[in-house]
Amino acid sequence: MSVVKINAITVPRERFEEFERRFASRAGRVSSAEGFEAFELLRPNDDREVCLVLTRWRSEEDFQTWVAGADFKAGHAQHRSGGPVGTASEIWSFDVLELEGPAQASSEPASAAP
Repeated sequence: MSVVKINAITVPRERFEEFERRFASRAGRVSSAEGFEAFELLRPNDDREVCLVLTRWRSEEDFQTWVAGADFKAGHAQHRSGGPVGTASEIWSFDVLELEGPAQASSEPASAAP
């Protein structure tokens, strides 16, 4: 069963662009991790100031291996040099119970009406 990890980061609106820039600069670090399934960076389109970093993993163990690894540490090194962009963060963890994608279009031609 897959697990989803969500990092809910409070980011002042005036720092949204810097937040996005920092993630763009480390793009691709997670995609080759064992057990990695998906990544989404979500910025609110309402008046909230909480950005979400969503990752999906094959297992909790795969996530923990990523967190303990060099790529994770390198990706978070920006905090040491430039300080955090967010003012608070919280990690949420969920088991995936259902996952549905878009319906597949049929490859068979539609039958013509008589």
